[in-house]
Amino acid sequence: MLLDTLKKVLAVYGPTGKEENVAECVKKMLEGKVDSFRTDAMGNLIVEKKGKENGKTIMFSAHMDHIGLVVTDIEDEGFLRVTSVGGVSVDMSKTRHVVFQNGVEGVVVCQPTKGETAGLSHLFVDIGAEDKADALTKVQLGDVCVYAPDCFMLGENRIASPAMDDRCAVALLVELLCEAKETENNIVGVFSTQEEVGLRGATVAAYSVNPDLGVALDVTGWGDTPEVKLPAVKLGKGAAVKFMDRSMVATPAVRDTLIAAAEKAGVSYQREVLPYGGTDGAAIQHSRGGVPAGTLSIPCRYVHSACEVIDMRDMESALAILKTFVNMAF
Repeated sequence: MLLDTLKKVLAVYGPTGKEENVAECVKKMLEGKVDSFRTDAMGNLIVEKKGKENGKTIMFSAHMDHIGLVVTDIEDEGFLRVTSVGGVSVDMSKTRHVVFQNGVEGVVVCQPTKGETAGLSHLFVDIGAEDKADALTKVQLGDVCVYAPDCFMLGENRIASPAMDDRCAVALLVELLCEAKETENNIVGVFSTQEEVGLRGATVAAYSVNPDLGVALDVTGWGDTPEVKLPAVKLGKGAAVKFMDRSMVATPAVRDTLIAAAEKAGVSYQREVLPYGGTDGAAIQHSRGGVPAGTLSIPCRYVHSACEVIDMRDMESALAILKTFVNMAF
């Protein structure tokens, strides 16, 4: 079930550069459901599900990593100085509960700025250490903390959690690989690494896979809360087919086939023009001599916060689109 899969992958620690636990979780869920697994030098988990002999090879990419804070120094009093791994907002991090891979918990605090604009250099993490020596028994320089897992429902259809970007797409790709049967085309699922710091995993994976076409699966922004109207995307109105963002202009043939798949599946969809950001779709599109590529997005409120919110109806829409898409002619 899509919601159960989503909750499993949301619960796993896996910031940028430390995605191996997420990969292991995914691998366990896909045992016996795909034809092959491999892990490359970047830590990407690449799985294949073969279709018919003359089918195209479609690469789907969903990134496993999410944003975090890395320890850069430990003060004599035991407070941890940190900087961002990915797009961490100072305002959204203030007094947030965080957790390290070894289970050590802390609170992110912003020191008084005395008239300055608060920046990452003003943040510290309080782990309750008595002093530096005590702190060093718990964490080391280079350790990364993330917003502590806290998954909860908002009404009947919406769910909030840290790491929704991009674990919701990881769950979506897992379900596609489990449910797609005897497809016309070959499916290569890439659970990519280090997207939040520059699409690094997908860049390597796309070169290795060398697909005929590719689709990134990711979240997009929202335009349905007070004073936020762009992008013109709303939760609960269906998955969004990307036309462009700051990293790519979607290949028209892939974009239009995603729309055709939505219409054939009889599900709601939205058109997305995002005036910022980027996805693994750009990495696929730029690979080798160029690969036709697009992106299917899940509308998400409060992206890069501790409470990213999606609507499960959009997830179901996306899954229906993808199950139809993999059987389209290209």
